[in-house]
Amino acid sequence: MATTIRRAVIPAAGLGSRLLPLTKAIPKEMLPVGDRPVIEHTVRELVASGITDITIVVSGGKNLIQDHFRPNPGLVAQLRADGKTDYADAVEEVAELAHRGHITYLDQHGPYGNGTPVLNAARGVDEPMLVLWPDDVFVAEVPRAQQLIRAYETTHCPVLALMPMDRSDSRRYGVPVVKEDLDDGLLRITGLIEKPEPEAAPSTYAAIGGYVITPGIVDELREQTRRWHEHRTGEIYLTDAINAFASRRAVYGQVIQGRWYDTGNPADYLVAQFAHALAHPDYGPVLRRLVHDIDQPTTGTTT
Repeated sequence: MATTIRRAVIPAAGLGSRLLPLTKAIPKEMLPVGDRPVIEHTVRELVASGITDITIVVSGGKNLIQDHFRPNPGLVAQLRADGKTDYADAVEEVAELAHRGHITYLDQHGPYGNGTPVLNAARGVDEPMLVLWPDDVFVAEVPRAQQLIRAYETTHCPVLALMPMDRSDSRRYGVPVVKEDLDDGLLRITGLIEKPEPEAAPSTYAAIGGYVITPGIVDELREQTRRWHEHRTGEIYLTDAINAFASRRAVYGQVIQGRWYDTGNPADYLVAQFAHALAHPDYGPVLRRLVHDIDQPTTGTTT
């Protein structure tokens, strides 16, 4: 589909420390949710939303990501020779997905922080682009990326993905300061407060890690990088650039319709796995029977 936004960035250079020791040898982006690694869910969402230029920003030890999306004609030939046509088709389809998204890879360079991979991918680019984290899985009738693109096409301004939250959960999220509530879940915001106490939360919405970034936000990130040694943590964050931009220019939030699963910590990763399996036509009935059996009282005698 034609879209005003062609490019997307997936920052995938993190250590996955919240999932150690599981992520000691396996990048967190390659952990499975259902029958595909979590980063593939993100790539599929982008391609389904019309994105034709995807940059994955990586660090050392992330070769498995490239290997997953790279064509493997030898494996395909062996599978076909063994009569495993469905598996061969699935392997080829992943490589075709990468081709349609025109995936390229960059090694992350610069100060620590989630703003650095955005800057790495923005070199020489003077157009809006999507930024999606690789440990989020969205289940929605209209892909989250497409919802963000539509919001940008309405506003021509930076857009953040938002979801309603219980105020008691505010310590987990960046919470937007809402200036104006417009139609269809579109909000004019003036900034983000990172992980406020519930009584200080400026709204009941959470920023959930999807962005349309404009060249103005990139300029703010460059300015932060020039002054990175002045930051109290020495890190470059996208939130800081958005707040600086929002103090002078319009920024919007789009309330996303759908379900969001964060796979970045053990409990939420298990929830994502379980929810995806329940929705699967083959696995769902098996899990429901298992849950039913676990809930039944045990019979028999003990000695």
